[in-house]
Amino acid sequence: MSDELQVLGACPLDCPDTCSWVVTVSGGEAVKMRGNPDHPYTRGALCVKVNRYLEQTRAADRLLHPMRRVGPKGSGEFERITWDEALEEISVRLRAIVDEHGGEAIWPYNGTGSLGYLQGCEGVAGRRFWNVLGASRHHLNICSAAGNAGLTEINGTPGGMDPEDFASSRLILLWGTNTLTSGHHLWKFVQDARAAGAHVVAVDPIRTRTAEQADEHLPIRPGTDAALALGLLHVVLAEGAEDRDYLERHTEGWEAFREEILRHPPERVAEITGLPEEDVRALGLRLARTRPTGIRATMGIQRHAGGGAALRALAAIPAVTGDWRRPGGGIAYSTSGHIHLDIDHRDDLLARPVRTLTMTRLASELDESVKCLWVYGANPVGSSPDQNRIRERLLREDLFTVVMEQFATDTVDYADLVLPATMQTEHLDLHAGYGHMYLLWNEPAVPPPGECLSTTETFRRLARHMGLTEPSLFDSDLELAEQLLSSGHPSLDGITVDRLRKEGWVRLSVPRPFLPFADGFPTPSGRLRFPSGPAYVPPRTVTAAAARETYPLVLVTPASHTFLNTTFGNNPELRRRSKGPRVLVNPADAAARGLASGQRARVFNDDGAFEAEVEVTETVRPGVVASTKGHWRKLSPGGSTVNAVVGEHDADLGRGATYHDNLVEVAPA
Repeated sequence: MSDELQVLGACPLDCPDTCSWVVTVSGGEAVKMRGNPDHPYTRGALCVKVNRYLEQTRAADRLLHPMRRVGPKGSGEFERITWDEALEEISVRLRAIVDEHGGEAIWPYNGTGSLGYLQGCEGVAGRRFWNVLGASRHHLNICSAAGNAGLTEINGTPGGMDPEDFASSRLILLWGTNTLTSGHHLWKFVQDARAAGAHVVAVDPIRTRTAEQADEHLPIRPGTDAALALGLLHVVLAEGAEDRDYLERHTEGWEAFREEILRHPPERVAEITGLPEEDVRALGLRLARTRPTGIRATMGIQRHAGGGAALRALAAIPAVTGDWRRPGGGIAYSTSGHIHLDIDHRDDLLARPVRTLTMTRLASELDESVKCLWVYGANPVGSSPDQNRIRERLLREDLFTVVMEQFATDTVDYADLVLPATMQTEHLDLHAGYGHMYLLWNEPAVPPPGECLSTTETFRRLARHMGLTEPSLFDSDLELAEQLLSSGHPSLDGITVDRLRKEGWVRLSVPRPFLPFADGFPTPSGRLRFPSGPAYVPPRTVTAAAARETYPLVLVTPASHTFLNTTFGNNPELRRRSKGPRVLVNPADAAARGLASGQRARVFNDDGAFEAEVEVTETVRPGVVASTKGHWRKLSPGGSTVNAVVGEHDADLGRGATYHDNLVEVAPA
């Protein structure tokens, strides 16, 4: 008889698809992982990255034991210590910091390395512990903050259409999203729509894998998406194709917004976006005449100074056309707005209100007032803006830095203590995709290697070692999961921990097809609120006229096909496939700078520089260069990555990050 077990789990990584997977365990070892064929969204397929997940769990450079720094900060030199030694040193240091400086001198810096509701950034991981100590709050704004704020302002929620309903769309606008790299499972539903006659348009400054497969590609200037949306709506109004009944019943502020649309005729929009006027007009006509139209926009579209306005403008389209009435109509940005788990951070444990520190402002906010930086699920040296200043701040001898990690990332090199963390096949977690309508359960398939501990267990042990007595600090993972499912929201009807553990995933209790705004919106008035005032906020690359004289190229830093943020950035095979840091340069820009494919170049501005191999290509429009994120600094030529040239700037809403809003120059290295 075979001793093989099939263990159901879920991918924890920062991707909208949140795949359901099946791990085959034989002899106590995970020997195979595949996408769950029974899951309606995963449909048996994993991505090129996660297909190597089991290999990653067994990698030779996996961190397996607690470690203490023995060399200078930044050297990456450590010695192995016991968990008792680590917990004792942490306990002494944290108590001294709280006693001398107050709890706000501690910055718990949590990132999107896991989107779990137990072990990751979505839920309760560590928050109760930090509240007992009175630590500063952490504003996790690195990913989707501007878009979430923009959609919430207009719709009352960032939640939108069910991505599975794109199969019913007849016009699909893939707007600022590279579906085949960053969430490829949606493509199956796009293909279903195309088989029924749908037309697919990619709006993207780069001719990505997705744009190559679309019926039409509009290479827009980065950050001008709101202007294009207004221009398309101008054509809709000219055709008399607005849904006047829907506008009257379910929106407010229409007349003022209509005037804003009329100030953006196609000829003006063409000048702003760099698109031919005839292309703007043609897509506007197609939008006016095609029902339903589905818009897919993901996080890349809002990483500039006008990111919140961009999502507001896109969200206005289905309100004007009335597509929210129809299956396959609307906009899908993040389904997380439809998730109603009971996330109880126990903020009542705070003795008094505390300050909030912002994730993407680490370089400027990691000042003398911060005495402890505790990093988990994050690699800020590799992922956050203003890389060079972050490295300088981490060298402070009076800063106690603890990093919970699986591998020796660029950030680990600056730690005082390193705590070994479990990976997804080794701990329990609860997940919800932000690109579909399912809750997923992750059952641990194998025991953790070495002395690795889960995030929840690490904080339980630390609370016990410090002598803390608040009972909720010691809730088990199963108890935490039960609490999460206890909100009483109708979307959770019939969903229990027992059911999730047995089935692996459950669709939210919502109708199919899902028409969230057919009859109104979750706003105080029950209506969509069209924005007042200017609906297009130009990017910094447009408004910083003086900087353009010295740095005339716009740099965008899209997702890599082989890494997920910096996760997998140390995997030898995926590094080989990535071909190292590269910068895409249009032939006209390359000729003006004496650049040729295969040549090493320096990409720079006043914030810093990084080196990359040039690829001369028409996949980027003139005036735009592109280089993917995810490479590790210490594994890159010159010891820097793209974030060395990304400054600390906020988007218009939500203090969102502005990774695609940078001016640079490129020269031979």
